[in-house]
Amino acid sequence: MIETLNKVDLITECFHCHEPCRADAIEYDSKKFCCSGCKAVYELFSEGELAEFYKNRSFDKQADKYDFLNDPTLSEPFVSFRSDDYIRLKLKLPAIHCSSCVYVLENLHKVDKGIKSVTTNFVKKEADILIQHDQISLSKLCQLLDSIGYQPDLSLDSGEGVETKKMSELSLQIGVAAFCFGNIMLLSFPEYLGIDGQDGEFIRFFGWLSIVLSIPTMVYAAKPYFVNAFSGLRQGFFNIDIPIVLGILTLFFRSTYEIVTSSGPGYLDSLSGLVFFLLIGRWFQSKTYQSMSFERDYKSYFPLSVLKVAEDGEMSIGVNDIKIDDQLIIRNEEIVPTDAVLLSDSTSIDYSFVTGEGAPVMVTKGELIYAGGRLKGSRIAVRVRKECSQSYLTSLWNNQVFKEEKLTYAEELTNRISKHFTTIILSIAVLGGIFWYFTAPDKMWQVVAATLIIACPCALALSAPFTNGNALRVFGRYGFYLKKAALAERLAEIDTVVFDKTGTITSLKSIEAIYNGADLDETSIKIISTMTKNSTHPLSRAITAYFKGLDGVVDLDYFEELSGRGIFAQYMGADYYLGSSGWLGIKEEDNLNTSVVYFKVDDVVIGHFQIKHAYRKGINTLLKSLGKEQSLQLISGDNANEQEYLEGIFPEGTKFYFNKKPLDKLNLIAELQEHGKKVMMIGDGLNDAGALRQSDFGIAITDDVSNFSPACDAILTGNELNSLDRFLKYARKSKQVIFGSFALSFAYNLIGISLALSGMLTPILAAILMPVSSISVVLFTTLRGNYLAKKLML
Repeated sequence: MIETLNKVDLITECFHCHEPCRADAIEYDSKKFCCSGCKAVYELFSEGELAEFYKNRSFDKQADKYDFLNDPTLSEPFVSFRSDDYIRLKLKLPAIHCSSCVYVLENLHKVDKGIKSVTTNFVKKEADILIQHDQISLSKLCQLLDSIGYQPDLSLDSGEGVETKKMSELSLQIGVAAFCFGNIMLLSFPEYLGIDGQDGEFIRFFGWLSIVLSIPTMVYAAKPYFVNAFSGLRQGFFNIDIPIVLGILTLFFRSTYEIVTSSGPGYLDSLSGLVFFLLIGRWFQSKTYQSMSFERDYKSYFPLSVLKVAEDGEMSIGVNDIKIDDQLIIRNEEIVPTDAVLLSDSTSIDYSFVTGEGAPVMVTKGELIYAGGRLKGSRIAVRVRKECSQSYLTSLWNNQVFKEEKLTYAEELTNRISKHFTTIILSIAVLGGIFWYFTAPDKMWQVVAATLIIACPCALALSAPFTNGNALRVFGRYGFYLKKAALAERLAEIDTVVFDKTGTITSLKSIEAIYNGADLDETSIKIISTMTKNSTHPLSRAITAYFKGLDGVVDLDYFEELSGRGIFAQYMGADYYLGSSGWLGIKEEDNLNTSVVYFKVDDVVIGHFQIKHAYRKGINTLLKSLGKEQSLQLISGDNANEQEYLEGIFPEGTKFYFNKKPLDKLNLIAELQEHGKKVMMIGDGLNDAGALRQSDFGIAITDDVSNFSPACDAILTGNELNSLDRFLKYARKSKQVIFGSFALSFAYNLIGISLALSGMLTPILAAILMPVSSISVVLFTTLRGNYLAKKLML
């Protein structure tokens, strides 16, 4: 019995997960851990601003509370993608409230190798999480989130419903504050009018009644500020709500002291008015942040189309017109825009845009293909299971897999200032209070409270997002869609522009193919037509159009499209090729002044298609304008037959590169960047994905076809390419607006704090002026941005 008790006494709980440690427990920092994973999360959460994390976290020992999520049927509402290896899900995490939360969540992949990535949406308090479910289950993931203080909200309310509830509660809090403010002001009229009170008991009664009315203001109306301030302190982080709470407490306790001791009337009218006006400002900021949530409706954001099977054949429709049970045709390299069931026998789907992993997966007839998968191989037919997701593919575009995001200068400056802002304000308030304590003690509390209230980094934080957001809206009117607002600032830094040729500076709508060679029999026509119909490449589309009315389709035994080279197919034991002379080992004729696609069967060249390009309207003017401030280059997979013409429309000194593969394009971009260039790559999104991703700013040109690539930073409709020079000028002007709004924000804080320290500002006036700073920045950036857009005819 004694031996058993000793064994029980020796059992040690893991400091992180509270599970029993084994005999080989890991000891670190004088603490026991059951495994290296728990030790790693402790190391992560014990750094910097998160040092206080373990002191106040809540740990739910109901280990089985999330087990229901392991049932695919019950977890389906939270899952946006599921495969044999990966699950992507979106969870609401209401506890997200500051930059520390974002840091914790987006570093969870360091804690558990089963977590591949976490992307947070601070405004919506959501997290998009990709896990490898053979290493961590959904239930274990939620237990981990719960144990570190981010309990998932697994209700099925829509995000809009949750936001509506928050705004309703805020409206009620404003109402309570307004009621208390109005009544306390009525009770304070004798003081306002300077009437000497003859009945001390009556005045004291009014004072006590004011205290009673101020309690709902403190407990309910000001609750959001106390909650946020306390949450920040729990994690050792000083947020902007802390000085506001200190100002409120200063007024309340000082007023209560004066009323109880009959030494003065107090400042409870100022207190209730302060909370009322702060909440009005909070309401304004909530509306502001909603307008800054630039995650657009995918269906209206991207100018994409997809082939739909109709009674009279195939027709192109916009993704916003996709309905459940529609039958769609997906071609090689196209992205599946919505969850759909495969109707063809089998195919290969690349889910790298979803998971970050490049290995294609095989899908057989009747299986589900998730939105975001890219087809690899011959075209397929699918039946739509869900309407096009309004934000899922937008989140793919924002996936950090495709571009390692770097903060802009404005973002870095804002973060550096905001990080120390609260500490600086607290120090100034304390020093001001000490000065007035020895100068005029009766003014000390007013000065301290006003200083804490008037200072606000919100205007500074809004400067860059609102300016760039306004630029995003201006660009969007002209078919130029940026991935996110902050990219407008990066656009202003571009000094080198690299163009692709086919489908970029040439128009797909006017491209034309002409066949030369031996006569084609019906079978060859059907095979060529089938090969090109499987592809979305501009040259393939031209050849498909050439056979319109004569074509048909056959079931190819094998199909493969080689990026930058051509198409290979097998049918009835024969090999068929459509591609460039270099790939097929053909000596090209010298007198051909156009792009050429050769048709080869086995080892015999049957003929070739000459592709007549039509250059986009206004391209000459655009290149001349761009050449004044940026250096230009052109790189193409086509031959150099049109170089003489291109030299005539590009500025002198432009470098040309022909017969280049996709990897060559990427390497050219990297070489330019090594020489300190800020490079913009403009391509059609097909063979240029690597170069688009490598560039500092990648633009995919689209002509109403599904050639959008998540690797790009922006999408530009082809007919607006001639406005690119104006977009760049507007981006540079917008950057000046950002620093102008920075100056406005600094001036506001400098003047406001100076007035508060001088004793000329009451707390209630400070509360009124605090949201005014945000309003002034929003008005300045919007009006100035719109004026510049009008001046540039945008």
